[in-house]
Amino acid sequence: MKRFVQLYSELDESNRTTSKVDAMVRYFNEAPPEDSVWGLYFLTGRRPKRPVPVTKLWAWANELTGLPAWLFGECYDAVGDLAETIATILPDSPDLVPGRGLPLHRWLEDRLLPMQGMDEASQREIVERSWRELDRNGRFVWNKLITGAFRVGVSQDLVIRALSQASGLPSATVAHRLMGQWEPTPNFFLSLVGEGAGDANISRPYPFCLAHPLAGAPSALGPIEQWQAEWKWDGIRCQLVHRAGQTFVWSRGEELISERFPEVAEIGTFLPDGTVLDGEIMAWREEKPMMFADLQKRIGRKIAVKKLLTDVPVVLVAFDLLEFENEDLRKRPYLERRSLLSRLLEQLAGHEEVRVGTRGPAQIRLSPKVEAASWEELAKKREASRSMNVEGLMLKRLDSPYVMGRKKGYWWKWKIQPFTVDAVLIYAARGSGIRASLYTDYTFGVWREGELVPFAKAYSGLNDDEIRQVDAFVRRNTLEKFGPVRTVKPELVFELAFEGIQLSNRHKSGIAVRFPRIANWRHDKKPEDADSIESVRELLQRPAPTPQSGCL
Repeated sequence: MKRFVQLYSELDESNRTTSKVDAMVRYFNEAPPEDSVWGLYFLTGRRPKRPVPVTKLWAWANELTGLPAWLFGECYDAVGDLAETIATILPDSPDLVPGRGLPLHRWLEDRLLPMQGMDEASQREIVERSWRELDRNGRFVWNKLITGAFRVGVSQDLVIRALSQASGLPSATVAHRLMGQWEPTPNFFLSLVGEGAGDANISRPYPFCLAHPLAGAPSALGPIEQWQAEWKWDGIRCQLVHRAGQTFVWSRGEELISERFPEVAEIGTFLPDGTVLDGEIMAWREEKPMMFADLQKRIGRKIAVKKLLTDVPVVLVAFDLLEFENEDLRKRPYLERRSLLSRLLEQLAGHEEVRVGTRGPAQIRLSPKVEAASWEELAKKREASRSMNVEGLMLKRLDSPYVMGRKKGYWWKWKIQPFTVDAVLIYAARGSGIRASLYTDYTFGVWREGELVPFAKAYSGLNDDEIRQVDAFVRRNTLEKFGPVRTVKPELVFELAFEGIQLSNRHKSGIAVRFPRIANWRHDKKPEDADSIESVRELLQRPAPTPQSGCL
């Protein structure tokens, strides 16, 4: 535990990538496999189910401190993070050595995990004993683990780099072995870092190839003949894996979603053994994509019921072939992989059970090429994106391999301009993690019949200096408090950007938007200059979709 707490401190206190990687390399080299695998588990964003409600932790800590409830609450309000508040207020105990001497896996497997099935008295005994046996830093990390709020400033790419350096294996090998579901066992860790081991998991997808946003003109990429344009689909990125007679559908978030989309999983039955497709699951009806909000109705369901399958039919829009007949194709050029994929779908069309094509419902479609003789012509075709419920265009270099993560020069996303609305800040709440003491979570309103109604929430788009300015404004101009939320004077106007908009009876404004973020702080506008709900509704008036989407 002491080693893991030290790792957390080193990662939290450093802003240098090399320092963070070095700290993780030391940890993986020094910790035994049974501890290393749990460290990896939490560093990659995984967490077990929270065993104790936060309200109980609050009550137990408050009682131990002997502070009046109001004073404990004020301490929490000043700190902004319950784990840190408890770790700071509780005094150090003379019983530090026994608890700190326990290895990390014992803390988790003997204490944290068993608490999930215990009565409250037993849970409290473990929690309070742990607090007594840890110093302030240890209590803080322990509190983060048991509340499910453990986060540290490292990406999965950095974790993979550290594992690669510690094991001597290529990063691509480590990344592939980490994909999919795995249990934090010593055997898994040994197979992860062992030479020639760990590659036999038939369900394992490949690390996804991601695109960079295109900031400038596409003409800077060179001749258009070197590139293939496709629509940028607004669905669920997935890999369809069929090996050893079994089929698995994985989301980009490494979640197994086969049961949620059985019609996609069914495709695997007709694929050659050892095939992996990359594509997008789309809600689809009458030869065109449905809105992403329709697809969301299925995302939240673990198992799709018959009515949902009928109401929200889906297809797999396939755009890449990563493995075929057990051969890894990722190093081959995109043009070659695409040609193989096209031939494979032509073969699938011979199965009556698999529907491929534009005539009638389909389970799988080939992502179409968007043909253009020049970048100017392609730009004109891109203007039809919104009417087709897509987000713009993907530009893929014809000779590009399928690489892990985002590598500039291979794939670009050329998205359409977002919708924008001027709205007024009306509510604010504190953020989390390093922003737990700042008001960074905002709710914005637009005008309706002389009143501001909540329209959207946004958490990103401001730089650090602007966040501090807004935080100071919130503290000076709070009108009411509702738990963690503050109502503020409606004075600040911001331009919000978002990708999609639709009617919604779940929102007070009657409007729901997708991916809202702050685009600009409009210092030049007064609150009365902000948009009205009527002007927002005008954004719903889109031209009719084009009759042909270009799919097979």
